[in-house]
Amino acid sequence: MTTPAGSGAGFGSVSWWGLSPALDLQAESPPVDTDLRDDTEHKTPELDVLLLGSVDGRHLLRTLARAALWPRRRLHFYVLENNLEAVARHMLIFSLALEEPETMGLQERSETFLELWGNALLRPQVAAFVRAQAKRLAHLVPEPDRLAEQLPWLSLGALKFRERDALEAVFRFWAGGEKGPEAFPMSRLWDSRLRHYLGSRYDARRGVSDWDLHMKLHDRGARVIHTREFRRWRDTGVAFELRDPSAYHMPNRTLASGRLLSHHGERVAARGYWGDIATGPFVAFGIEADDDSLLRTSNGQPVKTAGEITQHNVTELFREVAAWGCRRNTQGNPEQVHQDKDGGPEPAPAPEFFTVYFLPLGSAQTLHHKSCYKERFQLLYVACGMVHLLSPDLGACVASGGRLVVELARYLVDLRQEQLQGFATRVGELARAAGFTPPPQAQPSETFARFYKARDSACHRPDAAVDSVTPPPDVLVLPLEDQSQPLEGRTPPSEPLQLPPESPASRSECPQRSLSSRDETEAPRAFKVTPDAPSLTLQAPLTPSLPPATPGLRLSMADESGDAVPTPRSGPDPTPVLGQLPRVCHGAARQEKVQDLRLEETAAEDPDAADCEARAGAGGGGAARREGARSEHAVPAPGVGRAGLRRAAGLVPRAPRPRGQSG
Repeated sequence: MTTPAGSGAGFGSVSWWGLSPALDLQAESPPVDTDLRDDTEHKTPELDVLLLGSVDGRHLLRTLARAALWPRRRLHFYVLENNLEAVARHMLIFSLALEEPETMGLQERSETFLELWGNALLRPQVAAFVRAQAKRLAHLVPEPDRLAEQLPWLSLGALKFRERDALEAVFRFWAGGEKGPEAFPMSRLWDSRLRHYLGSRYDARRGVSDWDLHMKLHDRGARVIHTREFRRWRDTGVAFELRDPSAYHMPNRTLASGRLLSHHGERVAARGYWGDIATGPFVAFGIEADDDSLLRTSNGQPVKTAGEITQHNVTELFREVAAWGCRRNTQGNPEQVHQDKDGGPEPAPAPEFFTVYFLPLGSAQTLHHKSCYKERFQLLYVACGMVHLLSPDLGACVASGGRLVVELARYLVDLRQEQLQGFATRVGELARAAGFTPPPQAQPSETFARFYKARDSACHRPDAAVDSVTPPPDVLVLPLEDQSQPLEGRTPPSEPLQLPPESPASRSECPQRSLSSRDETEAPRAFKVTPDAPSLTLQAPLTPSLPPATPGLRLSMADESGDAVPTPRSGPDPTPVLGQLPRVCHGAARQEKVQDLRLEETAAEDPDAADCEARAGAGGGGAARREGARSEHAVPAPGVGRAGLRRAAGLVPRAPRPRGQSG
């Protein structure tokens, strides 16, 4: 029952907070081209960023807070998550971060953010705020016009309708549609998850938490996490205790998610807590700071804890976002300045300089099919839980010269050092396969892996040519007489094969166009395999060495009805197409022809003897009859009906010849 080290069970199946410090995405993206800036003149340059699994919006918030340090740029964030609960948390966090200062003060806003973001239990005031915001968002999601009016920075247009309905259901659950803490008993769910994770080590859970903290997190750079706060989070799920401990007793419904479980042999959906229970939310904002005094140590111990550093960083983050937003609203857009009635300049309302677009779940492998996403993004961010989605198809969505940032699993306590190195190696392989290259003379990092897409490294997938197609086995079957002769001895015509012209639409829909029965009838061609070139190539028709035509015997290559009258042909019969011959024994067919000739000669001499011999051959079976009976149930080749197959196999009796009439 003990969870072995290295299993990764503590990470969970759903991620609620990041396992790496927040990044300024403008610092990671390529700089604005000066030539492009001169060409656009008064237009504001844009930055398109695609984020896979950013989870908590920390990178977006830090980018907005640092936007004043960079040249004017319009930001477009495309967020792709693997569950709708993460999308709902994004919307809740941003609505809180962009709350009006008159409605909620800076300290109250930062404390509310910390509790609903990283605590399993909430204070009643914070729980009431979550219910109010969830009720508001539940009304806005199904109404795009009101959503665009009240939240102009948000775009849900790319989501499917069923995803919007599910998103509305998530907000209604947060709003308290199911009353009482018993609808989501967070304390019991947390303890159950902890027991399942530790197993027989549950009674020694304090020793396990101390070991994971000192021997893993501290050794990997997170020395500011204090033992007391980490142990409290492991036991109760409360990471940031900003008030009296007894005040935290309301369950945090934003950490609830659904999962399919097996119950008595059936798959049932269950709501519970399936998130991280090993590392904690201290890494995102609590182990780095712009103010070096927060990271100062005394007697080898940090003077500030991770909770205190997190609170300081989040407060400064919200202050910078509010100041930057107010400054832009006051300045307005310099491109649109109206003149009032007195002639004085009146700044127009500034458009949103950033927009968050939420993409459909599971659309990472299909984005390249849409032309609007091909080579669009200047920056691609991939979380450690979404690395498996990094592919050449996803790399095709990044513009030439774009950057790739991949989050590594440095702070996953369940992984050993050799597993971390193997993970980093695998990330490099996936990035190179997707068309990215490590930057030259880059400083190695254990937290992020950085790559860039060279100008000439666009991923082109070569279309498969016709000569690389392997046809079905029955297409390459040669007649028994032909297999004894070498293929090199046949001389095909000097003129190459001329395929019928294709329309552009058919070429795009089916790049590997095969020969149909109609094409074979109009221009018979065959496949030829040469020893020095094992791939399949199209050549002119081969001339098989069939026996001379016998009067009265002809292999029919089409399904003819019994009432149809055969059309007389001028000249010799055309050579049958190789691969369309029915599977019959040619030796038995020759015996059939010899028997027919003998019957004709006997009928000319003695009609009674010929009739007896014909009845004996029909009743006795014979080699040809037995071989034909076995081939009766064979599947005919394309273009050959069963009637034609039965007639070619000799199963259709001939019309009786009148007595006394010579052959």
